[in-house]
Amino acid sequence: MNQDLKQLEKRIGYTFKEFGLLKKAMMHSSYANEQHLHKYECNERLEFLGDAVLELVSSEFLFYEHAKMPEGELTKTRASMVCEPALAFCARELQIGDFLLLGKGEDATGGRKRESITSDAMEALIGAIYIDGGFANAKEFIERFILKDLENRKLFFDSKTILQEIVQANFKDAITYHLIGEEGPDHDKSFLVAVHIGEDEYGIGRGRTKKAAEQEAAYQSILKLHKKNIK
Repeated sequence: MNQDLKQLEKRIGYTFKEFGLLKKAMMHSSYANEQHLHKYECNERLEFLGDAVLELVSSEFLFYEHAKMPEGELTKTRASMVCEPALAFCARELQIGDFLLLGKGEDATGGRKRESITSDAMEALIGAIYIDGGFANAKEFIERFILKDLENRKLFFDSKTILQEIVQANFKDAITYHLIGEEGPDHDKSFLVAVHIGEDEYGIGRGRTKKAAEQEAAYQSILKLHKKNIK
């Protein structure tokens, strides 16, 4: 496991002075329970700290990036940037799931891909870096892996709303979402959804929930429409 976590260090570009912090950041409560460890030895306390650091860094980023944005909009924007799906998206890019310490039951039921678990691990990782290397290193990690490519990610997370607006402005037909397939066992199922505008299919998405598959299908549809200069 230590060797595996060394690969994670390389991926994030930060080397821990106290390597045990990285291991704790990846330790889910199911693993701690299975190993008869104390509750405080899992990553939940680091997650609590990382959440606060992330909120401060993202708040500062928005404050300077959007000098005229009112408080209500700043709050709403920050919430969308650091919500569970957004952090899980970042965790997938880093393949955080591969490094998690999970109990056997949690692992067997798809815990490595579960958004609630991977997003918590991202916050725990921020907390671990903050303790090990201080605020500057934690901020650098957040800016590099979370506060990047925000426009494209906003397009992804708001894709169903954005697609609805595009279609209303450019088409007479309505959008419909069709479940076209399911794959995998019940504990690790994925869904396939197609988006239709009228009778025409525009995008197909895959996800661990129908909602996630619809979101992906809408995103693919937007990309296809953009190629046709329909926005």
